[in-house]
Amino acid sequence: MAKLLIGIDVGTSGTKTIIIDENGSIVRSKTVGYDTLVLKPGWSEMVVSKWWDAVVESLHSVLEGVDKSELKGLSFSGQMHGMVALDENNEVIRPAILWNDVRTMPQCEEITEKAGGLDGLLSYTNNQMLPGYTGGKILWMKQYEPENFVRTKTIMLPKDYIRLMLTGLKMTEVSDASGLGFFDCKNRKYARELIEKVGLDPNLFPECVESTALTGCVTKEAAEITGLPEGLPVVGGGGDAVIQTTGTGLVKPGVVGVVIGTSGNVSMGLDKYYENKGGLLQMFCNNAPNLWHAFGSTLCSGGSYKWFKDNLANGISYDELNKLAEEAPLGCNGLFFLPYQAGERCPHNDPNARGTFIGLSLLSDMGSMARAVMEGVTFSLRSIIEIIAGLDPDIKVEKIIASGGATTSAFWRQLLADIFGVPVYTVSGATEGGAYGAALVAGVGVGVWPSVQDAISVLKEETVNFPNMENHEKYQKVYETYCSLYYTLKPAFDRIAEL
Repeated sequence: MAKLLIGIDVGTSGTKTIIIDENGSIVRSKTVGYDTLVLKPGWSEMVVSKWWDAVVESLHSVLEGVDKSELKGLSFSGQMHGMVALDENNEVIRPAILWNDVRTMPQCEEITEKAGGLDGLLSYTNNQMLPGYTGGKILWMKQYEPENFVRTKTIMLPKDYIRLMLTGLKMTEVSDASGLGFFDCKNRKYARELIEKVGLDPNLFPECVESTALTGCVTKEAAEITGLPEGLPVVGGGGDAVIQTTGTGLVKPGVVGVVIGTSGNVSMGLDKYYENKGGLLQMFCNNAPNLWHAFGSTLCSGGSYKWFKDNLANGISYDELNKLAEEAPLGCNGLFFLPYQAGERCPHNDPNARGTFIGLSLLSDMGSMARAVMEGVTFSLRSIIEIIAGLDPDIKVEKIIASGGATTSAFWRQLLADIFGVPVYTVSGATEGGAYGAALVAGVGVGVWPSVQDAISVLKEETVNFPNMENHEKYQKVYETYCSLYYTLKPAFDRIAEL
């Protein structure tokens, strides 16, 4: 009899639900989309009931024709940092404020000040208080919607609201809680002293457990609504930025994950705690006890290439543009691109940074400009890899696991290998995102695999690009020049922001 596991990813634009077997093969997959609310520039909200509706619809789809006696467990991935406010009856008070909502900078500054400045804040949480994090959203509600704040008895994260609907229990787990901005990632518990310093009650937050812990079972009522079997075990799960990397095998130092979507993420699993000096990285708990997760995010990675294609490339296809870029010379005849159209978070935490072509000449044609964008994005990702590897001189980057839409391009994967100087792999399951990692974590929680390390053994390598070391050596000088350009242009960026 097969052992089937369900992973549910509560994402920003849709919910994906998958079923996998004990060999890691995908049995069923269904995505249900929805729209967010944009009430003002920089605001992003969600009607919470849409998540539940999408979960119910996707579950009915994937469960059709499945032998439910083979289902062993369920777990979640979820967009991080969203604020779901519940009253004393567990009713939703207002639409959720999402991770990509940037209204809370003043509240983030207030929290940082009350923590004793950046160093004080890092001593509590090992992370900056970014506008995307949940903490600033709570203080914003307290200041601007006091009637809603007074009614709020529980703050939940998006995926954990779905857990509540399935199990009746209010719980979260350490990886998602790490992104609240109020979590002591070193000791894997809430930073109660910090929460109280900013004038909040620590009891606003639900019980927090490890990602692989059991967190109740599907209730009779939820079973009738969803089609799930009553009593099916529900496992902790994880925040999407963490658990989607678990789903690609990133649980130990030396293996780096690079995701090139609209934004770009660089991640590495860590087997011990490291201080996040300067707060450049995001340092969260990983999806297994005694493991942590370091990552840095760029804001306009694949988004830079899409911007170039849509606005400057005369509407040609990605395949045509990639071919032109491949034909252009390494280093693009001295043309550089800085991928900062949306400001930047890492390696430079600078909202004033601007996207820039520099070094244009009469040799700068469509192909060299396209390649310069690819190279600039890849250089930016390499900068983050160096920050992560710099946590410990014993960390040696051995290989890259690449995912995201841009990495369907064989040329871009080879560019990654040549610039990073290590092999670049793609693996099975990566295209399923956080849902796949959630299914693996579910399997660990119910005993299909004894550990997360064992669970990722089901992953299969699909492609590999080995570095051309001659090209890698040539890129060294180009990269050094690229790294200097931000600092040269920083004064101009600041002046532009004041215009």
